[in-house]
Amino acid sequence: MRPSLLRYAAQALRRRDYSSAAAAAERKVAILGAAGGIGQPLALLMKLNPLVSSLSLYDIAGTPGVAADVSHINSPALVKGFVGEEQLGEALEGSDVVIIPAGVPRKPGMTRDDLFNINAGIVKGLCTAISKYCPNALVNMISNPVNSTVPIAAEVFKKAGTYDEKKLFGVTTLDVVRAKTFYAGKANVPVTEVNVPVVGGHAGITILPLFSQATPASNALSHEDIKALTKRTQDGGTEVVEAKAGKGSATLSMAYAGAVFADACLKGLNGVPDVVECSFVQSTVTELPFFASKVRLGKNGVEEVLGLGQLSEFEKEGLENLKGELKSSIEKGIKFAHAN
Repeated sequence: MRPSLLRYAAQALRRRDYSSAAAAAERKVAILGAAGGIGQPLALLMKLNPLVSSLSLYDIAGTPGVAADVSHINSPALVKGFVGEEQLGEALEGSDVVIIPAGVPRKPGMTRDDLFNINAGIVKGLCTAISKYCPNALVNMISNPVNSTVPIAAEVFKKAGTYDEKKLFGVTTLDVVRAKTFYAGKANVPVTEVNVPVVGGHAGITILPLFSQATPASNALSHEDIKALTKRTQDGGTEVVEAKAGKGSATLSMAYAGAVFADACLKGLNGVPDVVECSFVQSTVTELPFFASKVRLGKNGVEEVLGLGQLSEFEKEGLENLKGELKSSIEKGIKFAHAN
């Protein structure tokens, strides 16, 4: 890969200058599910990240080939592949950040809830291993349904006595990425300058983009435009599943979003100030035990869960409408963790 393309990829992840101390930190990142549709491009993007010194790629099959392929890229991270449950412990040991895209993807006609039984079991097993081999790692949960898999992970960690609410994240960054892209296109503003908070959860109506807080602000959007942008953001995953016509789900954009959030976690660990991203975390922002909102990241993971700010009437209505479904998904995860 040409140096210019390496630089471009780094810029795409919103790279900025680091102090020599931050850049010198040795950071190990593990990807669980690294041979899958999300895992492979995510492995590529994390290999390009200059904050990663060691990249551990794990899956139940296929990882030796992915690791060999990615390892040939001329960037500093050292890559190792691990395959099968007997190598999971070695893959995890010493990890600072663990990213979990493992599980089956969505297919046409499937909701995220249809994925539940398969992916819930996978997540439970992986989190049991994390609690044993790298209990202090920041855990970035991508496996769907995130509204349920994050509570499952929390219960597994609680049972193991390793739970730290500051170190468990549901990755909702793709909702933010979509909201930024769709808003920029409709408002005719530069997409690289756009910021849109997205709160709630990570499925359907639980995804609530706060376009009233979007920057740069635009007076060109009508109420109907905002409703349409909200619906498109909520249905973004379905849009991709249908466009791929049974041959996949949102893998490339999800890998990018996962890399952006992992990068933010690494910056926080390295002491870069004012790192703020949206994430589905343990929260007191609403009456629900988990909720996605803006989070300030730091050396211990979550430094501060930020409030929702001022909402429009449309957003207030959306907030109330999402709570029932999100509450049910959270409870379903907790129930699974205790029953199995």
